[in-house]
Amino acid sequence: MRLIEELDTMSARTIRFVLMDIDDTMTTDGKLPAASYEALWHLHDAGLHAVPITGRPAGWCDLIARQWPVAGVVGENGALAFWEEEGKLRRLFHEQAVRNDHPSLQKISRRALEEVPGCRIAHDQASRLFDIAIDFAEEEPFLPLSDAQRIKAICEEEGAVAKISSIHVNTWMGRYDKLSMAVRLLAYRFSYDDVLYSDSVMFFGDSPNDEPMFRHFPCSVGVANVRHYGQMMTHWPAYVTAADGGQGFAEGVRVLLDKRRQIV
Repeated sequence: MRLIEELDTMSARTIRFVLMDIDDTMTTDGKLPAASYEALWHLHDAGLHAVPITGRPAGWCDLIARQWPVAGVVGENGALAFWEEEGKLRRLFHEQAVRNDHPSLQKISRRALEEVPGCRIAHDQASRLFDIAIDFAEEEPFLPLSDAQRIKAICEEEGAVAKISSIHVNTWMGRYDKLSMAVRLLAYRFSYDDVLYSDSVMFFGDSPNDEPMFRHFPCSVGVANVRHYGQMMTHWPAYVTAADGGQGFAEGVRVLLDKRRQIV
């Protein structure tokens, strides 16, 4: 990983879309700092399309699409995308997304609670449509990553997909992820061609569930806390910020916009 300050001017000027995870990428200690929200407005004012790509639930995405200065939002790790157009909320659901009352997902919930002491169903579960979020580090007691890995193994044993974020293990039925729905949203809204223009996307993330995005987009950026995942990750971002969380996201946006203004 290279420091974000090493981003070259021509690469910065190629960027049209800025995608970002939310938890521990835009947030710091669970809160959205002013610097992160201000960075979204700076992107908006610069004519760039900002799109959060998150594991957070449909209910949160409804609010984000309506109230944040973004071009859309992908939620529940790729199950859905929401955006506002002509004053109306538009929604896109992945055709493989399965409602979270599926028997296998309910069995996973029971097994995780029984076999991994201290884990619990995330408090935002009531706002979810398609996945189950098992909390290991959003609220106390904070469990080690080894417990998150055990929860992930339980999910996979039951035939589900599972991803570890910085706070939850998200599990669902259906073959989709953040990347596939992000590309679909950009293509649908902006006629984006992923084969030709993947270098027009900058993605910010922080954890293992961001790996497909890190692997795919040449201009991927990890906030500094991505380093915490050590042996858990195979595909690392191209760049890394000096600061953690929200301050790291704001740092990356500042560098991007500064580089775009430089005279070649």
